[in-house]
Amino acid sequence: MENLIEHYNFKWLGLHLIERAALLHGEFVKIHPFVDGNGRTARLLLNFELMKAGFPPVIIKKDIRSEYYDSLDLAHTTGDYGNFIKLVTRSTEESLNLWLSVVG
Repeated sequence: MENLIEHYNFKWLGLHLIERAALLHGEFVKIHPFVDGNGRTARLLLNFELMKAGFPPVIIKKDIRSEYYDSLDLAHTTGDYGNFIKLVTRSTEESLNLWLSVVG
């Protein structure tokens, strides 16, 4: 966990917010610090980061759940977070569009 916080505070500081939030989520899940609730906690961290910057929270919808797990597995086994960051970006855009359609 200490290493994760160091990466978050220093190594990832210059990254785009969505990329930084996705990395925080993915690396937290990889550590698996709790007996139960790691995925839920990681999604809360993801949304907390997004919401701090003014983005709406994202929802990982049931129809992309397998893509979510596959992209996380790929990231954890290869270190390539590209697909996972794209999934989070797409989910963020969908949430933002939904929120804008409600208030617009």
